[in-house]
Amino acid sequence: MNIAIIGAGAGIGLESVNQALAKGLKVKALSTKTDHIPDHPNLIKINGSATSPVDLKKAIKDSNAVLITVGTKNKKATTLFSDIAKTIIDVTAELNFSSPVLVITGFGTGESKNYLSFFMRTIISLFLKDQYINKTEMEELIKKSHLKWEIIRPGMLTNGSATSTYRVLSGLQKGMRVGKISRSDVANYLVNEAENQRFIHQYVALTN
Repeated sequence: MNIAIIGAGAGIGLESVNQALAKGLKVKALSTKTDHIPDHPNLIKINGSATSPVDLKKAIKDSNAVLITVGTKNKKATTLFSDIAKTIIDVTAELNFSSPVLVITGFGTGESKNYLSFFMRTIISLFLKDQYINKTEMEELIKKSHLKWEIIRPGMLTNGSATSTYRVLSGLQKGMRVGKISRSDVANYLVNEAENQRFIHQYVALTN
């Protein structure tokens, strides 16, 4: 199986690269910085941008699944996520691409903001408000597109080790609790879902 990981240079993306290769999958890894991604016979590294049609086309062509794991440390207003959405929609239309596209955003985007704990609502409001506004725009663009999409909304990310005991919550329910989850566990979900999709055209929350 061939998978493309967009935003593969750090965080969830890099964890996904490592876990996919460990399972014997073939990976194309797109990132603005690929030098520190360990070489592997089943890995093709593409140094480029997720908002470049040329780079994105090179990464996703002939892939059986695409994982979009791009993040940013920029806490100011950004259009990064909506720009990525527009690019992936255009490129997949040009390629007539019909494989699954799994997109990481975050719990607190869209309607899920109404189900945040007081603590998480405060954190997002103080430090991540602009990011989450643009991630919501990304979700809306993806949902209205022709893509075979799945949107994954993890809770607060940690650098903890993989547990494989995390919870997968489909749908929004009163009283639901979405807290911390390790990047390793999010990567575990992504790689497994790439192989065997269960929640296409759905929003999924991940939490310990």
